[in-house]
Amino acid sequence: MSGTGPTDAVATDEEIIDTISVITAKRDGNALTDAQIEWIIDRYTHGGHVADEQMSALLMAIFLRGMSRPEIARWTRAMIDSGRRMDFSGLRRDGRPLVTVDKHSTGGVGDKITLPLSPLVASFGVAVPQLSGRGLGHTGGTLDKLESIPGWRADLDPDEMSDQLEHVGVVICAAGGDLAPADRRLYALRDVTGTVESIPLVASSIMSKKIAEGTGALVLDVKTGSGAFFKSLAQSRELAETMVWLGNEAGVDTRALLTDMDCPLGATAGNALEVAESLEVLAGGGPADVVELTVALAREMLDAAGLPDADPALHLANGMAMDVWRAMIAAQGGDPDAALPSARHTDTVVAAESGIVSRVDAMAVGVAAWRLGAGRAVPGEAVQSEAGVQMHAKPGDRVRAGAPLFTLHTQTPERFAGARAALTAAVTIGEQAPQRTPLVIDRVTVGA
Repeated sequence: MSGTGPTDAVATDEEIIDTISVITAKRDGNALTDAQIEWIIDRYTHGGHVADEQMSALLMAIFLRGMSRPEIARWTRAMIDSGRRMDFSGLRRDGRPLVTVDKHSTGGVGDKITLPLSPLVASFGVAVPQLSGRGLGHTGGTLDKLESIPGWRADLDPDEMSDQLEHVGVVICAAGGDLAPADRRLYALRDVTGTVESIPLVASSIMSKKIAEGTGALVLDVKTGSGAFFKSLAQSRELAETMVWLGNEAGVDTRALLTDMDCPLGATAGNALEVAESLEVLAGGGPADVVELTVALAREMLDAAGLPDADPALHLANGMAMDVWRAMIAAQGGDPDAALPSARHTDTVVAAESGIVSRVDAMAVGVAAWRLGAGRAVPGEAVQSEAGVQMHAKPGDRVRAGAPLFTLHTQTPERFAGARAALTAAVTIGEQAPQRTPLVIDRVTVGA
């Protein structure tokens, strides 16, 4: 069997490494050595006698036993070393080097922040290389949203990315297959082996791609609450602290904001619906919570880029961020003036009673949008650009019985029943206004 014979073992100056010894070391609660980590990641990624069932066993051992920070750092570096590392240090504009800064969100419902944020930061002369992904399950994908714009394309080669960063200042595109390929294989395996919710594995997955991307600074938006990857504040904080530590250890100026995801962001969850809402923000309007988080993250990114006194709200108000958005969309083949697709079918969910909305459950709204066709159940599945949920009431709003709470959008009306079922207990209505939870809960920086 692969991974068990003497021909599969490798001798180093200090130890003999084989697949079984790596699995049993972690199973027994021991720290993996640098050599063990490098060997197992390389052999698994590049087809060297480590079978899926063996890596699954190791992932489960990590899930149950955890990893120290030095182990996580070495695991992350091994995944980075499995592929190409991008380099934007040569970017120039008007003869001057461009500073690069990126942002990553751990995912949420209605989280369209990347769309207005990236051109906003770029409008200050900072280069924003935003490698994004597609949605899976209840969380939406940035690329899925942007692909609702006619003509826009997500796949750019490195030369196209560099050229767009120099001339436009921002690019939002798909990561190439040669960027941390170990992570791609490991993520697919974690998804089917019940080992997704592991802080060492999540942190190394995110940070391997972001460090390999080659950005000079990184701001993380780590969500917590019902619609977040980790529901508890303690877990979300641990994830944020781990990723900030990993980034700074790798020489990337990294900081994080812990933000609330009990309630969806803004008034929409979907693809084209969220693009439309993002355009409202870029035009100087939009929902207050989307604007607040966009500006807060922009301040962090601009500070990391050496512009601590820049006022991002000004560039939303004066149209400079919108100008960069239009240039970015056009540079990637999209028509910034084209009408966004709209659903052929809509359905309305109304309030059963009168009172004050005390809670809108983010997970329920995300599941409803997914069931309407806005998301996918398996990688590669097509999504509906038009599908999604429009929210008419947020916590603190007073509603009357029979008033609309949600409008459901889809091209396939047979999906309405499943979406309605997801929203059955999504809204809590009471007699008193809820206590406000801050949108930005805390800030995590190096030294945490």
